[in-house]
Amino acid sequence: MARRRAVSVLGTDADEARTRILDAAEAAFERYGVVKSTMDDIAKEAGVSRPTLYRYFRDRDALVSALIAARSRRLFEETHAFLAGCDGLAEQLVEGLAQLVDRGRRDPLIRLIVGPEQLGWDTALTGSSGLAAQLTHEMWAPVLDAARERGEIRPGLTNREITEWIVVVELILVGRMDFGAASDPDHRRMLAKLLLPGIVADPAPRGPEPGA
Repeated sequence: MARRRAVSVLGTDADEARTRILDAAEAAFERYGVVKSTMDDIAKEAGVSRPTLYRYFRDRDALVSALIAARSRRLFEETHAFLAGCDGLAEQLVEGLAQLVDRGRRDPLIRLIVGPEQLGWDTALTGSSGLAAQLTHEMWAPVLDAARERGEIRPGLTNREITEWIVVVELILVGRMDFGAASDPDHRRMLAKLLLPGIVADPAPRGPEPGA
């Protein structure tokens, strides 16, 4: 009976069903908090049985990770649109990181990336092959590809190396709530001094002025 009910509520399309479950999880997390919400709470919110959830997500950690990824990708879309108006890679890195960090700090789900111990996770989110690294590479790879074509990246650096360093900076700044807003001018200057020199190529020397 529960199986027939799940099909009628969620439909037969697996991607649509997963999206509906993620929407229900988001609502449950807003109501009960991320840490306290259970699979039973999410099932009730979705109007399905608990076993139905496990047809689409192997466990709660997988569901939370999928929701973090979905929330992050929505933020990436906004950030890519914002970066299109920046003048070159240096500005994109500083302004983009400031925006991502400030938004990440306000999102309790994205903040789980820097505090996975709340749910008993180890490196599933934060390891070099974890979700944080994967999402950071997904966010910045198109930006870095375009910058490389413009000759703005130091020779010998791969996108993976750059994004692994970016994720370290993001995790530090998102996790340090006492550090102040990343959008603070002082923190922008810090990002420019400490992050950019290892990534952004030195500007090409200018030739002599005409008539000089």
